[in-house]
Amino acid sequence: MKPIIFTLLICFAATTLFAQTDTIKTRHTEGGDADTIIIIKSKKKHKYKFGFGKDVAEVNINNDQNDTTYTASKEPGFSMGLTFTRFDIGLTTLNDNGSFKLSPQNQFLNYRSWRSSSIGFDVLQISYRFSSAFRIYTSGGFDWLNLRLRERGTILRDQDVLTFVPDDIKYSKNRLSASYLRIPIALDFRTHDDADGRRFHFITGVDMGLLLSSSLLQESDVNGDQKRSGDYHFTKFRYGPFVRVGYGAIGVFARYYVNDMFDDSPAQKGLRNFSFGMSVGW
Repeated sequence: MKPIIFTLLICFAATTLFAQTDTIKTRHTEGGDADTIIIIKSKKKHKYKFGFGKDVAEVNINNDQNDTTYTASKEPGFSMGLTFTRFDIGLTTLNDNGSFKLSPQNQFLNYRSWRSSSIGFDVLQISYRFSSAFRIYTSGGFDWLNLRLRERGTILRDQDVLTFVPDDIKYSKNRLSASYLRIPIALDFRTHDDADGRRFHFITGVDMGLLLSSSLLQESDVNGDQKRSGDYHFTKFRYGPFVRVGYGAIGVFARYYVNDMFDDSPAQKGLRNFSFGMSVGW
């Protein structure tokens, strides 16, 4: 995740350098849609455009004006573009064959509920708007799953099945993680603006994920910091329904993956993942 954040910071710094000390005049779409056109004018009057579509957003850097104006175009049609939206931060929970209590064979996955997280965001979006109130979209982004384990011991990598070896070491951190490329397909309904210029969003669909990497991070006084990347039997492809409900730019989300969390490990059959939390941007 750190390289991605570092890349975003570089992009922001480059944009600031091009803009220099000019004033920013912004036109943007309602609801934070990702299908945008961005125009940047520097002191040398250069223009840069990113994205295309009928839902248009513009950022104009203008030496002569200090105001911020607002316009929006919501004509039906297709659009696509880069984005940084639907930033999710929440908790992850394990469901063991219909129960939120882990079975004896899965006790080594006993986790700290308030420190096990699900974090993600979208960077690319393709959508088709049928009307101002309704559209369908798919997007691409990243999602990180982090389980803070309670048990003393190590989950071994690259084994035939998910294997846990107990020990007597006191770990200040024992975290099992997986990163996924997330690809949701969603129906987005929204109301008209209220008196404050905000609206409600109701989004539902199917979230799919392709495994990118998995690792185990351990911190202890005995062994120091150790990070082991490898195969921890996380499912290569996950899928399940999700919902988002929000007002303005803030909302909540919930996702439930209907296939098993781990592959090729019979003892973990029926162990699934449920995540919920807050979401920013639409």
